[in-house]
Amino acid sequence: MNLPNFDETALMDLLKELLMTPSPTGDTGKVLDLLKSELSEVSHLDTYQTPKGALMAEWLRGGSSPERGLTVHVDTLGAMVKQIKSNGRLSLSQLGGYPWNTIEGEGCSVQTADGKLIRGSILIDQASAHVHGKKVAETDRNQEHLEVRLDIRTTSAEETREAGIEVGDFVFFDPRVESNHGFIRSRHLDDKAAVACLVTAIRALNSSGLQPARSTLFHFSNYEEVGHGAAAGFPDSLQELVAVDMAAVGEGQNSDEFHATLCVKDSGGPYHRGLNQRLLQLAAEHGISHKIDIYPHYGSDGEAYWRAGGNVAVALLGPGVDASHNYERTHREALQATTQWILAYLLAES
Repeated sequence: MNLPNFDETALMDLLKELLMTPSPTGDTGKVLDLLKSELSEVSHLDTYQTPKGALMAEWLRGGSSPERGLTVHVDTLGAMVKQIKSNGRLSLSQLGGYPWNTIEGEGCSVQTADGKLIRGSILIDQASAHVHGKKVAETDRNQEHLEVRLDIRTTSAEETREAGIEVGDFVFFDPRVESNHGFIRSRHLDDKAAVACLVTAIRALNSSGLQPARSTLFHFSNYEEVGHGAAAGFPDSLQELVAVDMAAVGEGQNSDEFHATLCVKDSGGPYHRGLNQRLLQLAAEHGISHKIDIYPHYGSDGEAYWRAGGNVAVALLGPGVDASHNYERTHREALQATTQWILAYLLAES
């Protein structure tokens, strides 16, 4: 069977909209509302949210329970206000794992309890070269020294609190989305690139009048960046799960920004050999540009499900993303290949 066509422009537009919708771990409501709206156009889907907040969409065949699942995560890296300092600036607590230096100089927004956004920027506490000299280069980039300089008139904790900011408020990093010559660069391509691919594949099936070969559950996880996103919420009928997440590009890796990649092993060990082989066979049958790789410093939602006791075959694939957990970049060719691979899997009889 030939794979259905999909709207590549719509894929890129959806990805940009997802990237521009803040969704750090713990505050994913807006992006989930966006996805519910997108998926409402697919007549075959039954959507609901788990008590934990994950979005589930079932596409059932003949009333049977889901046998296959695909999981992507909507949550991203971010921060929360850890302390309001005596000078009115903010210290941060991380959401997800990233080196502190990767957010230095970034613009950000602090969301107050009443939903107001207050702009700011992330700098070290001794940022001026004309005042602090060598200390600017020598200062450790860590929680102690990085702070949010707010774009409001404040020189005290009291003035900052009067503006509505409090400990525990969420801090959104500017994504800085830009597209050039087929590349798209932005924060949070992990994992919004895969989310856009999955939604595009679902819509392509619907518009082509096709259905998945087997009853399928689509799982949009909201706690992946802190390690337990897909640990719960799957039915006992599930037999296999494909996690769709970024492929890590860098020195010593086989992945690149122009292919979809099958990760056969990460920090938690190898994925299911049988399911991997079936996915590779599908890629070969449909001429899907792909790579195979191993990631030494990586964990996925599929792995979280296994650790929680999930007794199913699990595989991991996704588009190549450069500079993961930093200012990331991918190419539309990797997004196209990932979407095709998802479609091939959904339509495969076995």
